[in-house]
Amino acid sequence: MKKTMTFRDAINAALRDEMTADPSVFVFGLDVADHKRIFGSTAGLVEEFGPRRCFSTPLSEDAMTGVALGAALSGLRPVHVHIRVDFLLLAMNQIANMISCASYLTDGKLKVPLVLRAVIGRGWGQGAQHSKTLHSIFAHIPGLTVVMPSNAQDAYTLLRASIRMDSPVIFLEHRWLYDAVGEVDTTHKEMPGQAKVVRRGKDVTVIASTWMNVEAMKAAEILSRRGIELEVVDVRSAAPLDRATLTESVRKTGRAIVADYDWLHCGLSAEIAAGIGQSCFGNLKAPVERLGFAPVPCPTARPLENLFYPSAITIIRTVEKMLKLGETDLSADKFYSWEEKFKGPF
Repeated sequence: MKKTMTFRDAINAALRDEMTADPSVFVFGLDVADHKRIFGSTAGLVEEFGPRRCFSTPLSEDAMTGVALGAALSGLRPVHVHIRVDFLLLAMNQIANMISCASYLTDGKLKVPLVLRAVIGRGWGQGAQHSKTLHSIFAHIPGLTVVMPSNAQDAYTLLRASIRMDSPVIFLEHRWLYDAVGEVDTTHKEMPGQAKVVRRGKDVTVIASTWMNVEAMKAAEILSRRGIELEVVDVRSAAPLDRATLTESVRKTGRAIVADYDWLHCGLSAEIAAGIGQSCFGNLKAPVERLGFAPVPCPTARPLENLFYPSAITIIRTVEKMLKLGETDLSADKFYSWEEKFKGPF
């Protein structure tokens, strides 16, 4: 069954459908049951399933993540919500030393069916402590699946699949995506770990993570006016990483830009670029380019924030350089002003 819905409604529908299908699924975390309901993504769940299966918690990330682990080891399927990915760092002992390796250390006797939802990305000048993504840190740790949906369909499908997994999943949601609208097939089933070609092209492959897919599609729209066709590939999953789909695309176009929503040093973009260098060396017509956050803590002032984050304009200028073209006149183009839709406060 296909429905048109926002990203937030897709998250909400996935939670509702899994909670209906399996009484062991419950949702909890800071502000999960308050009046804003995590940007609306948990709206109606308390009323439908009661406060034993949807509830708010104290502000104690380490302790509450320990509760999530204990619940998962006891046979439940918790979805633990962290309103900021930045503060998942306070739970890194639980994540890196307990959750990720519990099954391995017990030779598979213990299962950890746990989803950690975390909100990423920019808001209203959030500054250095509320604007990170950190997917490369979690993807570095064996035993964790790291999922980054960029549209409503993937938000629904991949969240349902993540909840059904018997191993832990870090599920990252960019806050500006909550208002994105798309068609969702609620009968579609898919497991994390598969990249997807979201736009076909012949000139340059843009491999994008999370929000950078929105920017890449805008760049592709503008460059198509000059006859330049970008192929956009949504990574969707940092761990496992679908190298085969990325390789196939780059071998076709001969050029690759990795547009990652994170810092470049020791990040996912470096991992992808290294893989392309190994598998596509003979096909490359130009060196692989990488785009990501500026190598500083995120500034708060809007003009500096615009310089910190890569954008459609960054992609366009990188493509022009790669193809040895003059700069496209962008004066008549209107770029996304998603902050006008974002209701905040965080």
